[in-house]
Amino acid sequence: MRPNNLENYWMPFTSNRDFKADPRMIVSADGMYYKSSDGRDILDGTAGLWCVNAGHAHPKIVEAVSTAVRTLDYAPGFNFGHDGAFELSNRLAHMFPENINHFFFTNSGSEAVDSALKIALAYHRCKGNGTKTRLIGRERGYHGVGFGGISVGGLVKNRMYFGSLLNGVDHMRHTHDPVRNGFSRGEVEYGCELAEDLERLVALHDASTIAAVIVEPVAGSTGVLPPPKGYLKRLREICDAHDILLIFDEVITAFGRLGCMTAAEYFDVEPDIITCAKGLTSGVVPMGGVAVQDKIYQTMMDNADAPIELFHGYTYSGHPLATAAALASLDAYAEDGMFENARALSKPWADAAHALKGVKHVTDIRTIGLVAGIELESRPGAPGARAYDVMKACWEKGLMVRVTGDVLAFSPPLIINELEIEQLFATTASVLNTIP
Repeated sequence: MRPNNLENYWMPFTSNRDFKADPRMIVSADGMYYKSSDGRDILDGTAGLWCVNAGHAHPKIVEAVSTAVRTLDYAPGFNFGHDGAFELSNRLAHMFPENINHFFFTNSGSEAVDSALKIALAYHRCKGNGTKTRLIGRERGYHGVGFGGISVGGLVKNRMYFGSLLNGVDHMRHTHDPVRNGFSRGEVEYGCELAEDLERLVALHDASTIAAVIVEPVAGSTGVLPPPKGYLKRLREICDAHDILLIFDEVITAFGRLGCMTAAEYFDVEPDIITCAKGLTSGVVPMGGVAVQDKIYQTMMDNADAPIELFHGYTYSGHPLATAAALASLDAYAEDGMFENARALSKPWADAAHALKGVKHVTDIRTIGLVAGIELESRPGAPGARAYDVMKACWEKGLMVRVTGDVLAFSPPLIINELEIEQLFATTASVLNTIP
């Protein structure tokens, strides 16, 4: 039953006034579908918020969490441990890039990013490079909502309301070039040279001051921007040349979104640090993680000047319910062949998305893996309004769509099939043709 009063809950990243006047309430979920409060099935075109990769209410994950809450509801992570956190770390070490074998657990992607930035600073200090304190992000980057993540991020609205952020942060240029790379599939053809913007910042600040560079391999919340061919490899080369850590923010891309475990694997580029969350537990229990190369962990172990090597952590780091959900998610991904399904469907997915070229309002389409961004022409003086209206109309037609500005972003559960892909984009096209 819907609550009589919707006023007291302050909703995140939401037009609260508009929602509370016309709410879109969800009461249950199963497989590829949500159930609305008025009893309709809603096709989940977004895996919740890029996170429910295994589909809703997967029985293996449900059972694992149910068993965990009956067995060990909570265990402190400071000076005590439980098997789940160690088992999960061991499993992930066999699935992440070769030299990335150590994992620090958080409760979200935002916390993972802030933790990664702190680890990068601590690593350089332990190496005796205490002047390496500068952090480099990228325009149009999204790295969560912690003060560190907002500072290295490059989305204007996320930054403008909160005054002074972290000092010693700079930003590379973004890679979005719709004139040369319009209607793209996979990595875009043009823009590798934009990696040289990092060399410009090295010349400006000197490498002795720069600790780390953080980028999303595929920028998600800014509107689905795949990287230019060779761009990530060039960033890796520049970072190596100047002893700068390269951080991949894979909160969206890890755990099958591109048809493999990580974007690092997909693009064949090994960063120094990977942040993850979302698909780690298929969204069932909040959890994030920071995965680091052996050299970082070992440097901290060998050179820390106190018994505690990293003065950082969270009450819920490695929470028993979260680790149970993560282990079960890894099992579900493997046993049900979900990454393989994502790879097999990447072409039908791209074909269906690009079939919207020429549909009313569509100005660009970008696809990679099981991700698609459909960019719409903005209304004069009202950026984002058209996509917002499309989102609301799609809900009425039985489809959940995510909007970011005037981009419709799609990232379905990895269990989707070709009929559901057809339904998703047919509904989108139908709605676009009715929206002014």
